[in-house]
Amino acid sequence: MSQKYPGGIISKTAPVTVGPEDGEGGSAPGIWTLTQALELNKQNLWPKPILPRELYSWGQNTNGQLGQNNTVDLSSPVQVGALTTWLQGAGSYQHTVATQSDGTIWSWGQNNSGQLGQNDTTYRSSPTQVGSSTDWYQVAANYQACIAIKTNNTLWSWGGNTYGQLGQNNTTNRSSPVQVGALTNWYAIAVGSDFTIAIKVDGTMWSWGINQFGQLGLNDTTIRSSPVQIGALTTWYEVSAATNIVMATKSDGTLWMWGRNNQGQLGQNNTVDLSSPVQIGALTNWKNLAAGNSHAIATKSDNTLWSWGRNQNGQLGLSDTTNRSSPVQVGGLTDWYKVSAGRYRTMAIKTNNTLWSWGFNDTGQLGQNNTTNLSSPVQVGALTTWNRLATTSGRAVLALKTP
Repeated sequence: MSQKYPGGIISKTAPVTVGPEDGEGGSAPGIWTLTQALELNKQNLWPKPILPRELYSWGQNTNGQLGQNNTVDLSSPVQVGALTTWLQGAGSYQHTVATQSDGTIWSWGQNNSGQLGQNDTTYRSSPTQVGSSTDWYQVAANYQACIAIKTNNTLWSWGGNTYGQLGQNNTTNRSSPVQVGALTNWYAIAVGSDFTIAIKVDGTMWSWGINQFGQLGLNDTTIRSSPVQIGALTTWYEVSAATNIVMATKSDGTLWMWGRNNQGQLGQNNTVDLSSPVQIGALTNWKNLAAGNSHAIATKSDNTLWSWGRNQNGQLGLSDTTNRSSPVQVGGLTDWYKVSAGRYRTMAIKTNNTLWSWGFNDTGQLGQNNTTNLSSPVQVGALTTWNRLATTSGRAVLALKTP
């Protein structure tokens, strides 16, 4: 049993702790923010102290998006600086943004539309702090923009705004963070190419930006420049987006998708675009989600891994290059933990904290020290300390591990 209080949830009965878990900590045992509570309660875990994390990058580096103070592509993981305080990262096609455990936010890479939030359009090839605020919590990056949530559950955006993807009710670019409205109840965000999806603490889902394939889920193809609610449901739980597709789970563990479907990436056993959420099958045990450019990856509560959509480069991990229009299990293993999907490639972490990759590899984005495509999962190095994958939509990859 639990009761909601301003700023968090206090659980009266301590769940059994299993782990290790890279939790984000509460102010005291049993007290945590609403966002943390939703995830930790789902996993039957108490919050844990924030683990020290190093940030690693590899893949394409045309505009310094790997944060290595150069523009040299990397085909294996290289640490970004020497800090061990990184919390979360997000990369788009040519720029990167990340938060640290002190609540600061940092950016680097391409900046032609002000997407680095530095109040200019100067490119950076190493991490530079965005402003001086120390209350950033969650961040997402799309083609030329960034969306972020602060610890007070306010929503902020900056960068390119051609299609209203910043949610500011206009199409004016911003080169520094600007609050989206005045609400203080945002808790989860996901971005595709020039559009944004967000969930509020009441379980409602909202969208804005470009909408040519119905990716806003509003049953039309009309562009929106400010948040519009998707339906009337209050049970949305997790969301992932990429390019022109969206995938989301509800609190009952069901999986839903919408947007473009030319490669079967919506998992409906067809190639028909959808402009509103449609459930994939009838299962209620979907867990971790990762939308790629035209494919989708997800785990179930039994830690099995499933994929569907475009497979030209082997990104489905099924040892072939055949597209699938409905979920297919990747191998027979039950030890998959976290997933990330990008431009025709997939990354995943297992429960033993090993890192695996497969798919497109033209700039070394699979981290295998080569540029050979892979159609089934192959371990990246031999480390067993990987614990978080950043959402990245381009050919650059970010991952975090404990020292």
